[in-house]
Amino acid sequence: MSKNEKSVHFISLGCPKNLVDTEMMLGSLNQDGYKIKEDAADAETIIINTCGFIEEAKQESIDKILEMAKLKDGGKLKNLVVAGCLTQRYKKDLVAGLPEADLFVGSGEFQNISKILKDRSGGSKKKTYFNLPTYLQEETTPRMNSQQPHRAYLKISEGCKKRCAFCAIPLIRGNLQSRKISAIVSEAKLLVAGGAKELIIISHDFTDFGWDLKKQNPQAKESPYELLKALADESGAEWIRVLYLYPDGITPEVIELIKTRKNLVKYFDMPLQHINTAVLKRMNRRMTKEEIVDVLEKVRKEIPEAVIRTQFIVGYPGETKEQFDELLEFVEEQKFDRVGCFKYSIEEGTKAGAMADQIDEEIKDFRFKKLMALQKKISRKKHKTYIGKVMPVLVEGYSEETELLLRGRMSQQAPEIDGQVFINDGVAKIGSMVNVEITHSHDYDLVGRIIST
Repeated sequence: MSKNEKSVHFISLGCPKNLVDTEMMLGSLNQDGYKIKEDAADAETIIINTCGFIEEAKQESIDKILEMAKLKDGGKLKNLVVAGCLTQRYKKDLVAGLPEADLFVGSGEFQNISKILKDRSGGSKKKTYFNLPTYLQEETTPRMNSQQPHRAYLKISEGCKKRCAFCAIPLIRGNLQSRKISAIVSEAKLLVAGGAKELIIISHDFTDFGWDLKKQNPQAKESPYELLKALADESGAEWIRVLYLYPDGITPEVIELIKTRKNLVKYFDMPLQHINTAVLKRMNRRMTKEEIVDVLEKVRKEIPEAVIRTQFIVGYPGETKEQFDELLEFVEEQKFDRVGCFKYSIEEGTKAGAMADQIDEEIKDFRFKKLMALQKKISRKKHKTYIGKVMPVLVEGYSEETELLLRGRMSQQAPEIDGQVFINDGVAKIGSMVNVEITHSHDYDLVGRIIST
């Protein structure tokens, strides 16, 4: 490394939305002449984009900061930057508790990272950069896709209009701010031109997209339906996957659009959180069990092959054994393709965190294990139905265990959160789409051989 070379290593923790913020910081610094280093030990600046959503994520962020701080001892590290949601949420506490860090950049200032580092190199002693999280990326915002070139996340909004009693997102990220459809489509085209076959649409709630713009101007055309239609017709992507479709906004029009557009993946990521109506009310979810079941029935009636993924919270304050048993019965009846489960954890500043009837940790753990054991059986049976079928698979790379096995995903599998397809017979380029005959199934993964490319 030359004396004047500016170098940076990034660590992005938490959700895909956080990752897109990291990619914008990468783009900004790359444009400013920084060399991106794969190895943290080779960088003079390390930026950790933290997550502050749940207790485990917060602890992971703290551990990573302390781990990276050790590189200051006789190493090249000069600037340890703590950015993102944890920084935004805890501000003063984090600054006081982590003297190892040199700069703290909240989620309302990350877009200015290049200027912040330039000021520091010029002698600035300022250590904290906080602002309201009102920044919304533009068409001209530089961004480096950190994913494999054949897939990319597409963030359509910032913040959230919902006020779920257990969630701290509005406290960290603020109110809903939707981007213009024209700007989103322009970015989508650039990502596809750069090699992306799959676009993964992310936000805190896809089904609220455009609500804020319509509130400002009733003539605004931004809506989930119009956005999906524009992306399907104009982006050029082979797969368009939508994450975070809350059930209260899944309309018959959206279902029909997903049904009829070939490049809209038949994948419904629908975070339900619970099914007992009383628990849902305490969560401030504003839907009843009957309304949720009605949405599920509509999706399955119109798109029988649809994959439905959901998430649940167990051990929510006041959850009784009977209410948990109702949730188990619901999972057994619905036989979801994918289920994620979280043990409720108290989040400061939320309504649920102040509720008196908190559940014992042992009970949470028991309920978590029981629900996931049930879903494991369901998943195993569902995966067996794929044996003998030929499925289009997007090749992602090699198995972590051996380079003798390729790995990829069907459209029914989202990256990072779902299982994979391991290919034990055949050769293909990473990023290519191949037809794979499924020969074996496991609890969460499938195995197959390439039939054609």
